Amino acid sequence: MSRGICPRVNSCGSFWILSAVIFAAHLIDVDAYSCHEVKTAFQLRQVGPLHRVPETPGTDVDLMICKHQGPSCCTRKMEESYQLAVKRETLQNIQSYSYELEHLISGHSDAFQDMFQYLLSFSQGHLSSLLEGTYPSLSRHALPHVNQLFASLSLYLRGANVSVEASVHQFFNNLFPLVYTRLINPGIEGNMMVGIEMGDCLRMIRQDVNPFGSHPAVMAQEIAEALGAGRQLGLALEEGLEVINATEHVSMSKECVKGLVKMVYCSHCRGLTLIKPCVGYCLNVMRGCLASVSELDQPWRRYTSLLEQLTHAMAGHHSLELALLGVRDHVNEALLYAQLHGPLITATVDKVCGLSTGAPTSMQPTSPEVTTSSVTSTSLPLSAAPSQSLPEQWQSQLAHLRREFLMYLQRYKSFFAALPEMLCEGDNVVDDSTCWSGEDVVESYTGRVVGNGLHAQRQNPEVKVRSPNPTLAEVKERLELFNQETQEKFPKLGQMEAWDELGSGETEEGSTTDCDDEDGCQASGDGQEHTSHTASSGGKPLGRQPGGESPRENPSKPPSVKVIGGSATSSWARLWSLALLFAALCLQWTMF
Repeated sequence: MSRGICPRVNSCGSFWILSAVIFAAHLIDVDAYSCHEVKTAFQLRQVGPLHRVPETPGTDVDLMICKHQGPSCCTRKMEESYQLAVKRETLQNIQSYSYELEHLISGHSDAFQDMFQYLLSFSQGHLSSLLEGTYPSLSRHALPHVNQLFASLSLYLRGANVSVEASVHQFFNNLFPLVYTRLINPGIEGNMMVGIEMGDCLRMIRQDVNPFGSHPAVMAQEIAEALGAGRQLGLALEEGLEVINATEHVSMSKECVKGLVKMVYCSHCRGLTLIKPCVGYCLNVMRGCLASVSELDQPWRRYTSLLEQLTHAMAGHHSLELALLGVRDHVNEALLYAQLHGPLITATVDKVCGLSTGAPTSMQPTSPEVTTSSVTSTSLPLSAAPSQSLPEQWQSQLAHLRREFLMYLQRYKSFFAALPEMLCEGDNVVDDSTCWSGEDVVESYTGRVVGNGLHAQRQNPEVKVRSPNPTLAEVKERLELFNQETQEKFPKLGQMEAWDELGSGETEEGSTTDCDDEDGCQASGDGQEHTSHTASSGGKPLGRQPGGESPRENPSKPPSVKVIGGSATSSWARLWSLALLFAALCLQWTMF
C-alpha cells in the first residue's frame, strides 16, 4: 500500500520542488519586489502622474532610453515624464547657483542707480539754492530749465538716448535770454518789446555770441566724462542680467535630455532609487549639456574685468560726485562772466537781433561799474553758500558699495566654466565606490572625462553635441560686441589682460586627457577647473551653498546604496526565495 502511495507522493513532491525552484529563480532574476520604491520616488520628486508607475516590474517593456536586460519598473510613459522632469530639475539647479550672481548684479544695479539719482538731486538742489539766494531775479524763470537739465542727465544715466553736451548747451541757451534781460540789462523789459521773437533770437545766437565764455563747454565735457562711466556701468549690469537670464532658460537638446535621464532616472527602472551617479560620469553629461554655456566663459571674464574698471572710473576717485557738485560753480562762473562782458554782449546782440523801435534812444546798456558792483555782491565765498560737500554718510556708503560689489564680483569670474562642476557636487553624486555609470552600478567610472566648451565635446562618451545652441551663440556674440564697444568708448580703462591669463571656455586641440577614473580628472581639458576648485574655499560662486554647505544635505535622508546590483528590497526578496527553496527540499527529504 505504501508502494502504491509513494509514487504519488514522489510525483507531488517533485512538482512542489520544481514549482518552488522556478518561483525562486523568478524572484532572483526579476528582483522580485514590487515597484513601490520607484513609485515613492516618482511621487516625491513630482515626476508625473502616479498611475504611470506599474505595481510590479514588467518583462516586455519597450523603452527608448533606459534599456537593459531583464524586467523594469519603467514604461514609455514614465520615460516621457522623466524627460520633462529632468529638464525642469536641471534648470532649477542652474537657477539655484546663478541666483546669487543675479541678485548681486540686479541689487547693485538698483543701488548704483539710487546713488546716481541722489547725487543728481543733491547737485540740482545746490544749483537751485544758488539761483534763489544769489540771483533772485533769475530763479523763478530759470528753475524750470534747471529741472529740465537734471531730468535729461537722469535719463542719460539710465541708458536713454540723450546727449549730455546737447542738454548742457540747451540749458545755457534757455538761460541766456533771462541773463540778458535781468542781469546784463536789468529793466530792459519795460523799455523794449522783449517778446518771443527776441527770446528765440537770443537762444539761437548764444553759442556765437559766447556770453558765458568757456564754462558751458567745460561743464559739458566734465559731466559727460564722469556720467559716461556711470551710464556704461548701468548698461553693463543690464547686459549681465540678460546673459544670466538666457543661461537660466537655456533650451536642451534631445541628446542632452537623453543623457540626463540616463544619469538621473534610469537607475530607478531597476529599483535603485538611492544610487548616485559617478562624478566623472556626471561631469561628462553636464559638460555636454552646457557646452554652449561654457563658451561664455572667455567674454564673461573680459566683461567682469570691464565692470571692475568702470566701477573704479566712476567711484574710485569720486569723479562722479565732483563733476555733479561742480555744476553749481560752473553756472555761477558763467553768470559772472556774462556780467563782466555785458557791454560787449549787448553790442553784439543789438547788431544781430536788433532793439525794438519802441525803445528810447537814450537807453544804454548797464555801465561796467554797475556790473562790477553787481559781480562783487553776487560772488559769495563758498563758506557763505550752502555746503557743497556730499554728506559723509553718503560718501562712505558709495565707497562701501563699490568695495562690496568688486569683492563679490571676484567670485564669479569663472562662473560659466565652473557651472558644470558645481552641478556635480554635493549629494548629487558620489566620488567613492559604488556609483551609477548610466548603464550599471560600478565601483568606479572608467570613461574619458572631457573638458569644457564645444570643441572638447567631440570626445564626450556620454552626450553628443552636434551644434552650438543658437540662443547662447547670439548671447556670446552680443556680449563680445558690448565688451568691444565699451573698450572703444573708454580706451583709458586699462590695458586688456592677456587672453592666456583670462582663460577660455574653449579648449585647444589635444587639451583633453584620457582618464580611467574620475579622481584627478575633473580639471582635464580646459585648464579652468583648477580655478574653480581653488575658488571653493574663497572665490568660488557659492550660489545655493551658504556657509560652504549644500542646503540639499538632509540628515534624515537614507544614505546612498553601497551594494552593487540591487536595493534592500530586492535583497530581502532573494532571502525569502532561498528560504522557500530550502523548505521545499526539507519537505521532500522528509517524505522520502
